[in-house]
This record gives sequence, structure tokens and C-alpha cells, in this order.
Amino acid sequence: MAGLVEGRLTEQGIILPGAASPAANYVSYTVAGKIVFVSGQITMLDNKLQFVGRLGDDMDVDTGYQAARLCGLNLLAQLKSACGGDLDRVRQVVKLGGFVNSTPEFTDQPKVINGASDLMVSVFGEPIGQHARFAVGAPSLPLGVAVEVDGIFEIN
Repeated sequence: MAGLVEGRLTEQGIILPGAASPAANYVSYTVAGKIVFVSGQITMLDNKLQFVGRLGDDMDVDTGYQAARLCGLNLLAQLKSACGGDLDRVRQVVKLGGFVNSTPEFTDQPKVINGASDLMVSVFGEPIGQHARFAVGAPSLPLGVAVEVDGIFEIN
């Protein structure tokens, strides 16, 4: 029987990607007691880069929002792995950190990272999906992607 969170994913037509392997000398996530720290996830889908570009230059806010949503899906894939396949173990989305590859003049980083934040609320509901967050601009991100998001989660 599918759990509550899996049911929400199905209802929303969301299929989580596979959990990607780390690209360098780090692990995809660390579990410390009841806290899961998920490493920054980029806009990778089926081993292919998506959403390469820079906000305020060659990418608009709506496209950046979709990029952040993809990062959120990749966070959920890692979290599912950390939870032994059971996302119903998640008790709280504690914090998301969003990095937006953007020009110095671009100031809508929070609107971009809403792509990941809105996903967490739609998947886990309130209050579990509500979280603290930061959204900052960066002059560049790995492989030229538009967005990278990391996360901290409480599980049981």
C-alpha cells in the first residue's frame, strides 16, 4: 500500500527521478540522528543537464521557477533514499537553501526558489512542508546550471 506522500505524488502526476550519484568527493546525503542533510541538487534529469543559463540574462523567472522545482524533485529523490524508500517518515522540511545563477541586477531569487518551496508544501502539506529558507544570487553555479538547492529534513 502506498503511503500518504506517495499518494500525493501520484495525484499530482509526479514521478521522482532516480537519486543521482555525487559528482565529486562528498555524499548525496548524511543522516545525523533524526536530521537528514541533503547535498545541493542541480537541474539534472535522466543524467542530462537541464536549465543551463543565467537569470536576468538568458532566462526568465518562470523558467527559473521550473529549474528550482526540478532541484526540489532531486532533493525528494535523495530524501526518499535516506528514508529507505518511505517519504512518510518525513516529519518536517526544516530548511531549503537556494542558489540562483544570476546577473548582479537580478533581484527575484526568492521567486525562483519558490519552485522548490511550493513543491515541498504540495507534496508534504502544511505544516510539514513549510520551512525556513534562503535564496541568494551567485555569479556562477556548477556546470552552468541556473539553480542549485540543498535541504535539511527531520525524519522519524
